Amino acid sequence: MAVTTRWACRSGGAAKNVIAIAAGAVIGAGLGENARAALVTRGLAELSRLTVALGGRAETASGLSGLGDLLLTTTGPGSRNTSLGTELGRGRSLAEVLAGRVGVAEGVATAPAIVARAAQAGVELPICAAVADLLAGDLTVGDAMGRLLARPRRDE
Repeated sequence: MAVTTRWACRSGGAAKNVIAIAAGAVIGAGLGENARAALVTRGLAELSRLTVALGGRAETASGLSGLGDLLLTTTGPGSRNTSLGTELGRGRSLAEVLAGRVGVAEGVATAPAIVARAAQAGVELPICAAVADLLAGDLTVGDAMGRLLARPRRDE
């Protein structure tokens, strides 16, 4: 396996944690399962673009290590990243949520790193960027949703 392909697989695995935070925020904000499904679908497109840009194959994002892991992480009741996002969506601050946790939500540290890596590769990740801004305190959940919904429609 080429080094770039390994990087692509690892980045996709890291990005799904960031997308899970966004999926949780959607649920915590009361936007419902349809909104989460739309977000996860757009998140899969982000994961696929990043995988390809880093030398991986698009099919990787559609398989068990891509879509399967993404679905589990964004909908599983035990997901640390989704539950963190749910609390953010309910209006709690990141500091409050982290103070009450024992486990690590990997997406918190991964969000800014994955956005920076994608920028180096020339890939736009609007969901991951919104999560990074939310975690940094630069954006509210409502503003993040507004920013994502204001994007022009395109095939994904």
